[in-house]
Amino acid sequence: MARMTGGRFLAETALGYGIQHIFWMPYIGPRVIMELESLGGKGIQAHSEKAAVYMADAYARVRGGPSLCMAQSVGALNLSAGLQDPYLACSPVVAITGRETQIHQQRHAYQEVDHTNPFSAVTKYSAYVSKPEDFPVYLRQAFRAATTGTPAPAHIDLEGIAGQVVIDQEADLEVCVEEPFGRIPPFRPIADPDSIADALEVLGRAERPVIIAGGGVTSSGARAELIQFAEKLSIPVATSLNAKAMFPYDHPLAVGTPGSYSRACANKAVSEADLVFFVGSHAGGQVTNGYQIPSQGTAVIQLDINAEEIGRSYHVKVGLQGDVRETLRAMTGQADASEGIKVWLARIGELVGGYKQESSEHYNSDVLPMRPERLCKELSDCLPDDAILLSDTGHAGVWCAQMMDLKKPEQSFLRAAGSLGWALPAAMGAKCAAPDRPVICFTGDGGVWYHMTELDTARKTGINTVTLINNNHSLNQEQGGIEGTYGQRSSESDAHWLFPDQNFVRMAESMDCFGVTVNKPSELEGALEQALNAGKPAVIDVKTHIEGIADRAWMP
Repeated sequence: MARMTGGRFLAETALGYGIQHIFWMPYIGPRVIMELESLGGKGIQAHSEKAAVYMADAYARVRGGPSLCMAQSVGALNLSAGLQDPYLACSPVVAITGRETQIHQQRHAYQEVDHTNPFSAVTKYSAYVSKPEDFPVYLRQAFRAATTGTPAPAHIDLEGIAGQVVIDQEADLEVCVEEPFGRIPPFRPIADPDSIADALEVLGRAERPVIIAGGGVTSSGARAELIQFAEKLSIPVATSLNAKAMFPYDHPLAVGTPGSYSRACANKAVSEADLVFFVGSHAGGQVTNGYQIPSQGTAVIQLDINAEEIGRSYHVKVGLQGDVRETLRAMTGQADASEGIKVWLARIGELVGGYKQESSEHYNSDVLPMRPERLCKELSDCLPDDAILLSDTGHAGVWCAQMMDLKKPEQSFLRAAGSLGWALPAAMGAKCAAPDRPVICFTGDGGVWYHMTELDTARKTGINTVTLINNNHSLNQEQGGIEGTYGQRSSESDAHWLFPDQNFVRMAESMDCFGVTVNKPSELEGALEQALNAGKPAVIDVKTHIEGIADRAWMP
């Protein structure tokens, strides 16, 4: 135990947990940032609280452990709004906020509102700390809560609008780093043997089984184990967007992404299955297209590290509580090899082949402006072997689900769990966590408008990401709904989805970033090479066809 400020304590603790960067908005705890930087870490000051959270979110997901973000009292609710995405993405972000001193609570203090309800909705743990002596107890618990079971954000509210009562005062404090809680998962339990035996028996009886792999496969680092298990039992595999990189895109057993952001062949395969094995997936609304695929009543097995998730959305025949990697290893070791049901595997090949044939027209189109499907094809072909690709939600997420292929096992994929505009700042957090890997943000002009100012942050802090904009100068995903409301297309309806055609290259250059425009498919590879070698943050403005609207999810 040593005499130190709360700021020094937080900085030393962060580094002890492997957190080299803290993402923050002034004015909160500048002493923390000063101390962190004196110890070799770095504070990344964003232009908005939500952007700081998104950076921390991707930082946590890429490094496979907790992250830190901070905001003062008046910015706390902006921070809580940003926490929606890591909460939905099961990301272990620890948020630190300041709050007005206790004596000023409930007295209309300047800029003060209650933080309890906003943070309770988007965290699994929240605590108030009034003095530095108590900080170690609650910070320790925040890291434990954020990383165990289903990972999720945790929150600590510090006394003082800038947290100064805790951050700036000295106390006798002990830096205690509990190594397991610096990673996810901190522990790797294996499902009990009887449940494993039951699951293998049910799988063995199925005539049309399908695996749906979710984000738990990614957080567990179970790509190899998933492949080995699927191959040994000859079971087709569908991957949620959170697990897109966890199964080879061209594997004979691969059926694509199911749900609302999906390939039709994946939804068809899951809807025809007589057994669905959810592996590290919550079986939530997106991956099941509103709990419709598979249909209720389909036989289900579910493997999750958090027992509370098993059976939440579908009744299960067998529930397996355990770490995905270790449990799949155990199941593979105990399973008898199978060549699968030839009729079912032939049907899977027919569905996948049919989808490729149906989508080939747009996928290979030479129409100008470029079809977004063709953009996805070109990007899939020239994405660096070890790239981290991040996708916004909306059409960007749908295009990645339907058309983007990750062709190398070292490539990674992260997606927005719900908030448009996430991808640009998130890419910065990913780059901080993996500075030696190329990081590409895939977004649209609708998404890039949210946080384009963070290009300034990236330039000032040397975070050299590439932002690729699918620029059709519109929110064309919304066109149909808006015109349906107005009864027809009109200037009034256009105002709500159509944008002026802006020059994003010029905007990037105004912030001393690199910019290049792409008009033709043949130009993308060279533009990406230029952007990756620019030595500064880069923007690729790809002009695409305004009529490029993603297909709705296939339904039976």
